[in-house]
Amino acid sequence: MRAVLQDEWGGPETMRLVEIDRPEPVYGEILVKVIAAGVNPVDHYTARGMAYNRVLDLPFVNGWDVAGVVEQVGYGTTRFQPGDRVFGMPWFPRAAGAYAEYVTAPARHFAHMPDDLTFTEAGALPLAGLTAWQMLVDVARIGPAQRVLITAAAGGVGHLAVQIAKSFGAYVIGAARAAKHPFITALGADEMVDYTTTDIVTAVRDADVVIQMFGGDAALNALRCLRPGGILVNAQGAWTSGMAARAAELGVRASSFLVEPDHVGLEALADLARKSELKVHVEREFPLAQAVEANQLVMGGRTTGKVVLTVAEPN
Repeated sequence: MRAVLQDEWGGPETMRLVEIDRPEPVYGEILVKVIAAGVNPVDHYTARGMAYNRVLDLPFVNGWDVAGVVEQVGYGTTRFQPGDRVFGMPWFPRAAGAYAEYVTAPARHFAHMPDDLTFTEAGALPLAGLTAWQMLVDVARIGPAQRVLITAAAGGVGHLAVQIAKSFGAYVIGAARAAKHPFITALGADEMVDYTTTDIVTAVRDADVVIQMFGGDAALNALRCLRPGGILVNAQGAWTSGMAARAAELGVRASSFLVEPDHVGLEALADLARKSELKVHVEREFPLAQAVEANQLVMGGRTTGKVVLTVAEPN
């Protein structure tokens, strides 16, 4: 099968399209023919050896977002049958090999695709969607009428977090460049802040929840946006030294976060999509052979929504 192999640490230019053996599912696993694979910022950080290199060894096939069709099921698997349309985020942070024509993983790392989504949209959803869902629901315990600040609100995670928060009845404040405000407002945001011209701490006070997509000083400053007892959930907590101590000084809470494979969360996202409460925005598609170009675009940090690799045509 075709796959994009990483056999040295480096930028996107080190990714190579090669032919490798097709994997076979073992007990409890499924073999999925990949139709679409999302591209995420973590992909290029991983390629450089900057993230999760303790659990990844060269060579490996990059990528974690998968949407496709079940080709084969391993012994004991009852959740799926050959021909089922599925999406998932297998194995994260261990190598999943999504930039390839076939993937094997435990059945519970996948969920049935909702009919309302195309393969491209479903391929864009798992990692960003589970990140947003787990940060808001599992960690922050979001509830109705809470004030929620979402940074990088136009990005892959952010634009989904806006919609998930609104589905719980929250009051959503999105932070993004002014040019992206109409996009985020159309998703349901109640208030917008242009972080390039406005001090976010001055603009936002007494938030119940902050969904923080940047680490370092930006995360430490965002703690001041919270009400006493409020919580900041930081996707870049590993790169934010002193976060817990600073939160304690301010009388607020802070939590680091790393997304996990979770079929329950995937099913919740699928349910929101079926009810038209969650829409996935795909800015651009690339064929698998252009994985380098796709990662270079994501590396620029200015994409709206997601970038997706189209691996195969649906049957």
